[in-house]
Amino acid sequence: MKAERQKPSRRKILTLCIVLVLCLLFCLYQNLHLTVTEYRYTNARVPAAFEGFTIVQISDLHNAKFGKGNARLLECIRSLDPDMIAITGDIADAYHTDLDTAIRFCADAAAIAPCYYVTGNHELWLDDAKRTQLLDGIRASGVVILDDASVPIEQNGDTICLTGLDDANLLAADRNGGRPEAFGEDDLQVLLAHEPQYFEEYCKCGADLVLTGHAHGGQFRLPGVGGIIAPDQGFFPAYTAGGFTDGHTTMYISRGLGNSTIPVRLFNYPEVVCVRMYAS
Repeated sequence: MKAERQKPSRRKILTLCIVLVLCLLFCLYQNLHLTVTEYRYTNARVPAAFEGFTIVQISDLHNAKFGKGNARLLECIRSLDPDMIAITGDIADAYHTDLDTAIRFCADAAAIAPCYYVTGNHELWLDDAKRTQLLDGIRASGVVILDDASVPIEQNGDTICLTGLDDANLLAADRNGGRPEAFGEDDLQVLLAHEPQYFEEYCKCGADLVLTGHAHGGQFRLPGVGGIIAPDQGFFPAYTAGGFTDGHTTMYISRGLGNSTIPVRLFNYPEVVCVRMYAS
């Protein structure tokens, strides 16, 4: 006679259930635990009135929610006391679109500090009607959309130049990201652009400080290795997080807040970037 197949014991079933619950809790914590990375950016061209000027960068929200109405995220931003908020694309997600979440966040952020926004690839992937709805809603919320445009940021008589590149035109950085004559050669040039892999172009265009996102921190980060995969860079990408400097150009890359095609991140907490500017 064939031996009867042994049934799993209650202890084994209970152990498996506990392991599965712990794995779920681990993944939730990895994807919902907000972190802040602060950078002290120094450049002799930072005007006196901008000493300590604080930019909080939000990138790649992808409709993620940190508390009801994104209350935890908004409180995190508020606690950093920003002079300006930079939103560097992919605030919505083309695959699980929730425009109301994105628009509501923009309205609440604009109540904290002046907000400036550039599109990411997911905004471009929306159909025409949804893209128009999103961008109209963002404008109505009080956020300034920089579509291959530059604006002066003024404070106590001093000025810096803020330029934003539409994601569809990033390769035109040498044309759109240069120093507009209206602001002069001496103005500090801050550039907002969604994708970091064009760092060389950003350097050529005359930008001093560049804020980007898009790479999601490499999605899975390993000690000594860094990010594993990033859109448009493939496996073991060069630009996923942190700061990069070449000549007088410094680029900071946000690891972002949400997920999209790959729905989970590991050892790569959602990140709010805070840049404080100083002359020295």
